[in-house]
Amino acid sequence: MDSSVNGKSGTVVQPRDKRGRGMIGTNINHFRTQSGISLSELAERAGISKSYLSSIERNLKQNPSIQVIEKIALVLNVDLKTLLQVNLPDPEAKETPDEEWYAFVEALRQAGIEKDNVQDYKILIEFIKWYQERKQERKQG
Repeated sequence: MDSSVNGKSGTVVQPRDKRGRGMIGTNINHFRTQSGISLSELAERAGISKSYLSSIERNLKQNPSIQVIEKIALVLNVDLKTLLQVNLPDPEAKETPDEEWYAFVEALRQAGIEKDNVQDYKILIEFIKWYQERKQERKQG
């Protein structure tokens, strides 16, 4: 998803995640904490108030000016495009699924399996695993 700049007012039209939440503040917080810079320090070095920066980071200030975002990007030593991007790595994500998993999920969708029914399929998979283990035990025993 792209962000854009409103030419008249110079405000950033903030990119949104899948739930419609603003992402600029989330990205600023991500890069600030990665850099080990405090909220106060970033605000001071960017020449903006700490409360204003805090409201941006918490996505309460929905459309900060491009000039403010540029100042923040400069202090964080991050390209403006990078700061405005939507898909930052999730620090809590364990591992990125490989192409086979994406293909599997797509096959499930094409088969008409709804997200609401996933738990039922998990139970079915557990049963199949149990059945295969029993079958293997009988062969060995």
